[in-house]
Amino acid sequence: MEREFMDFDVVIVGAGPAGLSAACRLKQKASEAGKEISVCVVEKGSEVGAHSLSGAVFEPRALNELFPDWKEMGAPLNVPVKRDDIYLFKSAEKAQKIPGLFVPKTMHNEGNYIISLGNLCRWLAEQAENLGVEVYPGFAAQEVLINDAGAVYGILTGDMGVDRDGNPKDGMYAPGMELRAKYTLFAEGCRGHLGKQLLARYQLESDCDPQHYGIGIKEIWDIDPAKHEEGLVVHTAGWPLNDENPGGSFLYHTENNQVAVGLIVDLSYSNPHLSPFDEFQRYKHHPVIKQYLEGGTRVSYGARALTKGGFNSIPKMVFPGGALIGCDLGTLNFAKIKGNHTAMKSGMLAADAAAEALLGGSEGGDELTAYVQGYKNSWLYDDLYRSRNFGAAIHKFGALMGGAFNFIDQNIFGGKIPITLRDQTPDYARLKKANEAAKIDYPKPDGKLSFDKLSSVFISNTAHEANQPVHLKLTDPSIPVEQNLPLYDEPAQRYCPAGVYEIVDADEGGKRLQINAENCVHCKTCDIKDPAQNITWVPPEGGGGPNYPNM
Repeated sequence: MEREFMDFDVVIVGAGPAGLSAACRLKQKASEAGKEISVCVVEKGSEVGAHSLSGAVFEPRALNELFPDWKEMGAPLNVPVKRDDIYLFKSAEKAQKIPGLFVPKTMHNEGNYIISLGNLCRWLAEQAENLGVEVYPGFAAQEVLINDAGAVYGILTGDMGVDRDGNPKDGMYAPGMELRAKYTLFAEGCRGHLGKQLLARYQLESDCDPQHYGIGIKEIWDIDPAKHEEGLVVHTAGWPLNDENPGGSFLYHTENNQVAVGLIVDLSYSNPHLSPFDEFQRYKHHPVIKQYLEGGTRVSYGARALTKGGFNSIPKMVFPGGALIGCDLGTLNFAKIKGNHTAMKSGMLAADAAAEALLGGSEGGDELTAYVQGYKNSWLYDDLYRSRNFGAAIHKFGALMGGAFNFIDQNIFGGKIPITLRDQTPDYARLKKANEAAKIDYPKPDGKLSFDKLSSVFISNTAHEANQPVHLKLTDPSIPVEQNLPLYDEPAQRYCPAGVYEIVDADEGGKRLQINAENCVHCKTCDIKDPAQNITWVPPEGGGGPNYPNM
């Protein structure tokens, strides 16, 4: 098919913190040189910020560099962190508050802010457009364009108005457009589907550890003003998780008598009966958390996988014609539980390299090696290097002994202990067989603190065009019932936080996997955790998915 196309100097896939920071930096560099660089950002969400979800405690270091006068410009950083409370939950009722002296330095948040990442991205998009960037929300990047020489030269957006069988709908069909570029930056967030293809095609992971992931589940609550302490940050480890099924939680007191509460479950967990969603629901009943939420109202829900392998899992960053940035690259600093400032910095470094090449007359198609060198010379490299052991220590030694190792590494050696721990087992390969793991009896939700999946998806404002191709692809449709069900009791029923996957009775007898794709909140957990690596997430029609107002 002959498709329409548009030419740009740089196309950026994803309007998150990495992509938007890259776009702004490119325009700044062009302005400084008195020249023009054309930049386009495509975003699959219905608007910028619709798919952005993070805790989030934000370190403003990269923002200070990108827009030094961000306060005067009205950036939505309104709640400075005032205090950190860190607990070890020993059981459903008991907790031990950790004295600040014994907390790794990376967990202290002086000088940071509690923010909504979605609102920060909306603000960054405004700055990008003011600088001349073209931002196109509602358009999903469906394919990478690669020329005969093997170089990336842009992306193809997805077709609109296609029915479930792939046929054009009468009067509704609009073919995707080629967005061609000299350089293409991929900023899709965790487990980007194009990033995943690029990793494989260009063998970018040949010299690094496997990537590691978590799933973060988050709610926003309106709470009693008498229980609210703006700027309070609460983190916990321990119950309801454990060393074989690790993770941690957060509760942040934001503005307007709201709190953001969430649980991060490490996707290295071993028990196939575990449900991250249900672990989160019972976590909220712990007295330390319940004291804030009781009597409040839940107003928003969402879930998102996060890339947490860190320094040792960073793949090759560049390939002919493009680069990976942000969580497509894996820049989250797990020791700090922060990835937004590092995502921004990676986008800025890639932009510096692309701008240098373009302003020097490059026609693109080459590798942006200056991006790699810039990364190695930057504080981003140092930030990630100092946290390289954090996740591996928890995986190898458990929360208590791993925490002790991390305290020594961070507080005594400043992150430069002369040991590098490696974590070579992919997360999906850690699942035990169902008959080797303890079954978990989750309490029914009470409708006050804990809730079911469908009511949760409802308040995520998730919407998809009903009659469109299913965007969750099974390489082998027989595997869920013939392999995953007998071996693992098909864990997709539980690891999905949105009720997408169900095992139901088949009309012809036996069982079948039902995929409720319209429920999908685009967290990508299924693409990561499926033990057979049989599920591939691809973007649905542009504009579909959750619509988070301020997550």
